[in-house]
Amino acid sequence: MPNQRRKRRISAQNRVKRQDLPRLPFIDRKIGCLPALSEEGLQVIEANAERILSETGMEFRGDKEVLDIFAKAGCDVDCERVRFVPGFCRQTIMATAPIEFIQLARNQENSVRIGGTASILCPSWGPPFVHDEDQGRRYAKYDDFVNLVKLHQTIPYLHHSGGVVCEPVDLPANKRHLDMLYAHIRWSDRAFMGALIGAERASHAIDMARIVFGDEVVDKNPVLYCVSNTNAPLVMDAHMSGALKTYARAGQPVACTPWTLTGAMSPSTVAGTLAQVLAEAMATMCLVQLIKPGAPCLMGSFASTMSMQSGAPTFGTPEAGQMVLAAGQLARRLAVPFHTVGTLSSSKKADAQSQQEGTWGLMMSLFAGANLINHATGWLEGGLVTSFEKTMIDADLCGKIGRFFQGIDLSENAQAMEAIASTGPGQHFLGSEHTQANFFSALFRPDLADNNSFEQWSTDGSLDMTQRANTLWKKRLKEYQDPGLEQDIDEELQAYIRRRKEETPDANFF
Repeated sequence: MPNQRRKRRISAQNRVKRQDLPRLPFIDRKIGCLPALSEEGLQVIEANAERILSETGMEFRGDKEVLDIFAKAGCDVDCERVRFVPGFCRQTIMATAPIEFIQLARNQENSVRIGGTASILCPSWGPPFVHDEDQGRRYAKYDDFVNLVKLHQTIPYLHHSGGVVCEPVDLPANKRHLDMLYAHIRWSDRAFMGALIGAERASHAIDMARIVFGDEVVDKNPVLYCVSNTNAPLVMDAHMSGALKTYARAGQPVACTPWTLTGAMSPSTVAGTLAQVLAEAMATMCLVQLIKPGAPCLMGSFASTMSMQSGAPTFGTPEAGQMVLAAGQLARRLAVPFHTVGTLSSSKKADAQSQQEGTWGLMMSLFAGANLINHATGWLEGGLVTSFEKTMIDADLCGKIGRFFQGIDLSENAQAMEAIASTGPGQHFLGSEHTQANFFSALFRPDLADNNSFEQWSTDGSLDMTQRANTLWKKRLKEYQDPGLEQDIDEELQAYIRRRKEETPDANFF
């Protein structure tokens, strides 16, 4: 009985104090990457990518300036098709692209290192719908967007505020990027992403960053993060190249990311998809370096599989795991940071399928050495939905996996030799000074797992994890602490947004 009382007392203390544990600005991986390809295999993929670039080439549609940039660099430009001399893209990238860099946050303690052994986890991006257990599936609104930004700010295992955490369809499509950027700046003090589509929206993001950080800081440092997707197979449109050019000229990071589904947007085989992904990523990273040598860029990969029966996207598959592991190897051979995706799922709710698929995806991305992982929380229904409950369930997963990749502590305290000696044979460690001293930090404790007896679980309402997650996200929003924003900066941002909105009429198309 005394031991039971002690355990209950410690548990109560832990519930109060565990939030005081330090939050890490990123995961510093101590566990090595998992290879999917041998040296010979990597050389095969690289040779095939060079063949694609030299023989088939890649199209850059609707952007004459990009074609002129490639032509001036000596590439073969035929209408909108660009072909590259073998080795040209690789040499251009490796000559000037930085191997790692720091993206500043307005709270300097939340700045993130991108590259090397650092891994940054970002929330869901892009879904037009949101879901929670109370209101069900619905079109996302700006209030949902703000609530998600606030909720992510409360999660210690996320390192980045992200970008389009949901698509607020109650705002005009041609202007909502301004409100989304403002929400990240106002309600979070973490690093955030710039607007994705088009040069004008990218320039708005840079203007707003200048208001927040100041011209000199923006001119000398990455303060935004952009994802520039290709239109696989082997196409980049003017919306994406426009944003890419704008961010590259401003020295802001661009994750050059082919978005592929095997059998639809790339070959149905892993090897064929990898060659295409590498070719598209190298062509676009090469463009970044031709625009501004030394501008930060990342090799991105959003490569997943497709159901051969229905044509629907599938996630958490063995082939998707192989592709992300191999893509990580290919990025390291280019000496650039690696961008990819996390807890993707086709499931419609935060259920067992969503967690099986999501866990597989996030684990593979960390073992691939990914430096920035988008969609680490909340993503459902193949990217159509951001779920509030899945956000909280995934948050536990992020914390658990992050703790795993920190590696085994081999400090003198962790070796615990004095504790073993003082406790001796046949005794327990529950009351030892070493256990008391390390109670809060020695072992990871998730927020949502229930480890109580069946009787206690029944007394507490027999709630499953999704139901507990529903309670937790509401609690976190109530406990959210406003990081604040200087009044003059806030006023200048709002004035800037008003001016930009007044320039053009509302439109519900991109």
